Amino acid sequence: MKLAILSRNATLYSTRRLVEAARAQGHVVRVLDPLRCILRIGSGAFQLHHKGRALRDYEAVIPRIGASITRYGAAVVRQFELMGVYSPNGGDAIARARDKLRCHQLVAACGLGMPLTVAGDSPDDTADILALLGAPPHIIKLNQGSQGLGVVLAETAQASRSVTEAFRGLSADFIAQEFVAEAGGADLRCLVVGGRVVAAMQRQAGSGEFRANLHRGGSARAIELAPGEADAAVRAARAVGLEVAGVDLLRSQRGPLVLEVNASPGLEGIESASGVDVAGEIVRHVVRQAMLRREGMAGMDSDGINETLKPA
Repeated sequence: MKLAILSRNATLYSTRRLVEAARAQGHVVRVLDPLRCILRIGSGAFQLHHKGRALRDYEAVIPRIGASITRYGAAVVRQFELMGVYSPNGGDAIARARDKLRCHQLVAACGLGMPLTVAGDSPDDTADILALLGAPPHIIKLNQGSQGLGVVLAETAQASRSVTEAFRGLSADFIAQEFVAEAGGADLRCLVVGGRVVAAMQRQAGSGEFRANLHRGGSARAIELAPGEADAAVRAARAVGLEVAGVDLLRSQRGPLVLEVNASPGLEGIESASGVDVAGEIVRHVVRQAMLRREGMAGMDSDGINETLKPA
């Protein structure tokens, strides 16, 4: 099968592992820089060019879209989809996952546990926002941050007001959340592929740090999830519309709390901690789904009706 991986850097660990896994499984794979993709959009006709050459005959694309290029990267994924190319994470789902506020709305609508979250747009409402959140400490985070960047722990009401005012002064979108103290500076990263958790690890924040992200100096170890935790991770990924996702959970006295749903989870930390070939799991899922789509299309006649479902 001919596969494309959308990534700005072919040397990144996650991209390299996906390429290695695809080739090991006998597929043809090419890494495409989404910012070098040109979209040609006509009435019912969609084309993609990459570095001056038309992209043809791809059956599946695996997006690795960084936070800084979400808007255009998601548009490129949509273009592939409009051309009939399968993607485990659609362009709209990627955009939803990157918007923390939208993501939390979708997770909460499914009845999943999550930290209490409050958002507001007017500087005049800062006091109401913090009052709705309850007593500090509070977590104030940028709406579209990643890898722990733009996340601040405010330990007093005055600190919360100061951080909120600073973010507003920068015209930054942000949300405010309760601080879940019983998590002890740890979270669970669950790698969901095709409706199941294929690997999980516990990340622990380093000394003097509250963020458990490995990019912030946290440590990681493999962990067995409780059934309710695995179910929460799968349901959260499904709520956002992602087939491949890194779902972060907090363990709390009221059960697992969904902290974040990541559309382009890094593979290095979780493969190292768990020993699971996550890249191979992703490629197998993508190929399996693309083949099912191919077989479904082969069963359609010129009117778009599945031949196997026609009445005798």
